[in-house]
Formats: sequence, structure tokens, C-alpha cells
Amino acid sequence: MNDTILLVGHGSRQASGNDEIEGFANEWRKRRPNDRIEVCFIEFADITLDAGMDLAAKNSKRVIAVPLILGAAGHVKMEIPHHIADARKRHPDVEFIMAKHLGAGTKVLNALKSELSKAMLALDAPDAKNTGVVLLARGSSDKVANGDIAKMARWLFEETHHEMVDLAFTGITSPKVETVVQRQVACGMKQVIVLPYYLYTGVLIERIARQVERLSQQYPTTSFGLGRYIGFDNAIYDLVDERVAKAQGKGLDEPQMLECDGCKYRDFSEEHGFGHHHHD
Repeated sequence: MNDTILLVGHGSRQASGNDEIEGFANEWRKRRPNDRIEVCFIEFADITLDAGMDLAAKNSKRVIAVPLILGAAGHVKMEIPHHIADARKRHPDVEFIMAKHLGAGTKVLNALKSELSKAMLALDAPDAKNTGVVLLARGSSDKVANGDIAKMARWLFEETHHEMVDLAFTGITSPKVETVVQRQVACGMKQVIVLPYYLYTGVLIERIARQVERLSQQYPTTSFGLGRYIGFDNAIYDLVDERVAKAQGKGLDEPQMLECDGCKYRDFSEEHGFGHHHHD
């Protein structure tokens, strides 16, 4: 099968964010020298979805689009599938398959734990018992996507010795990081680590750093640490390998929630007796 793998990044207003996606692709090409790997972005880049699909379709029999996206919100559920449907019309002789997004599973958890450990070591007194953790994500209007992040916060609590691991969001939904930090300090946390639930750098990562600086001034008796965003460590490379293998029918990846679990359209359908089906 003449496959092309198309990595789909979100895209960032900050060039360094897109550069990190390109860097990931270059390293992944070294790990998969026999594969043709292309890159496109949903927005804020020269090569967006339509151009990326057309590029990948050239001299290919099958295009596997792999969303480098953590959560299954609108981009994964609607936008990318819409562009794939259009690409199928433009290239009727090419098969287009959408692999599963990165999701919330053990490999993402391991990457988060690694960054949390590094942030703890940077504190003067790295004691998990009095150090609260705030897992900080962008947030979505999609409750399933937000629920996946909440699952990661719970898993962090289960697998570490921190007595408080809470979830906060930078936009769209609540609670905000300031509210969660206030709660943790009131509950006796002497130190707080803010752990970004982001895959790569960008404008929001810089904004988070400024927020943490303001919080350290607001709470002068509390020590603050800022973890690095998840980045592209070996766990993420392995996860993308799994997503491609699954799309090619070569193996199973780790169990995940279905993107439409909890979807309001599913709820409406079932309430009115229309049933609900998943089609591969």
C-alpha cells in the first residue's frame, strides 16, 4: 500500500509552536525512514488542511491523517473530518483515513508525570505532601474533551503523593487557575505547581508563565513552580506510532473513550429512539 502519513497540528500564532511540530515530524521521519510523512496545520500556518490533504494525495493510494491534538473537541470531531470529506471528492482514487487523536491515556499520563517530577525537583523543598498541582488546559465547550483532562488530573492524583491535584482552564470554561490556587492555598498547600496540559509552545504558554509570576506576587508565602508543557518525548512518539498502526489495521492502541460518548447529539438521538451507531 502506497501510504502517506499526514500529521495535523493545530497551528500557533507564534512561529516557534509550528516549528516544534515540524521538528517532531523531522525526528519521526528518522524513526520511520520508509514512510512518507507530511505536515499541515488547522490554522495559523502556510500549509493548512486543504493544501495538506492535496500534498499528501500526490503519488499516494492512501492518506492517513493523524491529529497531533490531545482533546477530541470541535477540530477532531468536525473540522478535520469535514476537510477529509472534501479531499475525497477532489481525489476520488485516494483513500483517506483519519487516525485517532492523541487522547488521554497512559502515555500522555507518563509524559505529564515526567514534567511534574522535573518541576518538583526545581523547588527548594520538593515535598509532595504540601505541594498542590494545578493541571492547566485550554478548555473546550465540549464536555467529553474536558472530561478527558479531568481524567488525567485524577490519574495524576492516583499515581503521585500529592494530596491536591486540581484542574483549571485558561479559557472558554471554568475554573480558572487563580480560583484553584486560592483554594489550594486556603487548604494549606505551601507550594503549588502549575502543570500545562499543552503539547507545544505558543502564545498561551507565555501567558501561563505571566500568570504564575503574578500568583507568586499575590501569595508571597507560597512557593510556585511552573512545569513545562508536555512536548514530544518518547511516549508521544510511541503513541503516534500506535495511532498509525491502528489506522493501518496493524494493531490495537490503548483503550480510549469514544469521541461521541456524552455528545449532546447522541443524547438527543437516544432520547428520541433513533439509536446510535459507530462506523469505522
